[in-house]
Amino acid sequence: MTDPVVEVQDLRIAFGSHEAVKGLSFAIRPQETLALVGESGSGKSATALSILRLIEREGGRIAGGNIRLRDGDEVIDLTALPDAALSNVRGNRISMVFQEPMTSLNPVLTVGNQLAEVFIRHRKMSMREALSASVEALDQVRIPEPARRLKQYPHELSGGLRQRVMIAMALACRPQLLIADEPTTALDVTTQAEILDLIRSLQAEIGMGVLFITHDMGVVAEIADRVVVLKNGIKQEEATVRELFEAPKAAYSRQLMAATPKLGDGSKAGAAASDIVLQVDRLSTRFSSKSGLFSRKSDKVTAVNQVSLQVARGETLGLVGESGCGKSTLARSILRLIEPEEGTVLLNGKPMTGVSKDVLRETRKDAQIVFQDPFASLNPRLAVHELITEPARIHGLVSSKNQKDLAAQLVERVGLERDGIFRFPHQFSGGQRQRLCIARALSVSPKLIIADEAVSALDVSIARQVTDLMLDLQAREGVSFLFISHDIAVVERVSHRIAVMYRGEIVETGPTTKLLSAPEHAYTQRLLAAVPSATPASLRALQ
Repeated sequence: MTDPVVEVQDLRIAFGSHEAVKGLSFAIRPQETLALVGESGSGKSATALSILRLIEREGGRIAGGNIRLRDGDEVIDLTALPDAALSNVRGNRISMVFQEPMTSLNPVLTVGNQLAEVFIRHRKMSMREALSASVEALDQVRIPEPARRLKQYPHELSGGLRQRVMIAMALACRPQLLIADEPTTALDVTTQAEILDLIRSLQAEIGMGVLFITHDMGVVAEIADRVVVLKNGIKQEEATVRELFEAPKAAYSRQLMAATPKLGDGSKAGAAASDIVLQVDRLSTRFSSKSGLFSRKSDKVTAVNQVSLQVARGETLGLVGESGCGKSTLARSILRLIEPEEGTVLLNGKPMTGVSKDVLRETRKDAQIVFQDPFASLNPRLAVHELITEPARIHGLVSSKNQKDLAAQLVERVGLERDGIFRFPHQFSGGQRQRLCIARALSVSPKLIIADEAVSALDVSIARQVTDLMLDLQAREGVSFLFISHDIAVVERVSHRIAVMYRGEIVETGPTTKLLSAPEHAYTQRLLAAVPSATPASLRALQ
């Protein structure tokens, strides 16, 4: 058997007195992909950062064990390597791709300058040579017009292109190990499929090992050879991907598999469409795009084009489509957080468009929005009882005297403890913070809640809890949802109907089961074909 590229033995990672990873061991061989899975806080990212000895920058330390990198006949103990020698390992022998490329790329430097820096630092190239190599690197990761992209800044690229730039930087020195930490979580399914295919093909070409960190078991089934399951820093199970999916041994592994939404598991029955809560007719939103000398010329870019849809009382309409298709712009246009240029919106029979701000304010309380990042949505300086009652205070629905009583009722409605109202957002987990955002939305007893990628940043077990909460609220209180997501398996689970958006337009709408089983539009067919199957390829071949 081939010697491992990296071997981790009895690794222990601590933050102060808290031990986050406890005696973890695994090995990765050339051309092998090991998936590290588990819920938030299980120690996945801490393990990845420890391999590159970056954990110290996050306030942690390697408290025990060792990490060995093999280079031919040479074996390097990374845990004992001096800082000066580590700089030759990072980005050269071991590279890392993070979840959000926008926070990893320098916004004030061009793509070319950032990519060239890798070649200059590790390959000792001149700037001219580095830029030429950068063009080849971007071409290798299938970025169109690579020479032109070198002159662009990160904000000028789509999420998928930025992630490809990060992969190009990570692979520039043909590393022995690539660490991919949730590299596809924020991407739509078509872009995700392209990135996974890219990693697989480049892995075969370079012969590198891959440590792939994810909470998406569908992605694990697509890309992994073996899987290590972590919970609270302890390895629960290590198995081939086929063994894990066919017969998981650990109780936690079985729980994780059960929580994973699978396309085709069934959907909700259709809701009656007689009592309409939201009616959108021919809505269009455009943005100004300046170009030309001194940016004087202004063109209009259409983000939402003549969109019509409706949501009935007690119904969930799922809205799907790739990044940049206009889903979030549509959601904000409906609530007039962005002003649409054309069309009408009726909420509970009352107009949202063509009315004054005072009228809009009164009508808008019937619709609330829950965003993707719960931490960014909550003021860190306010206690929970102030945060979640803010909409009710704004609309004069609660007095200061009754604020804490309302807050206690709201946290109980979303399955949290009453005494949590005196805590602050940072004292809650990601899933609990999202529950707080839902509690805040419920403070004004809305008829409609728009969930804009509300569970995409959560691991599968926490996401399952949040969607269960939404389903329960809908059953008990008749709340309607416009559920926006790039995870079609989750959309299937919660939605009565699905609308498919492509380049600013709704191209297909229908009952969930019918649309997913017999899509009519070519784009819908392509979207569904890109969804990763929660079944390993080795098992699919036998079916």
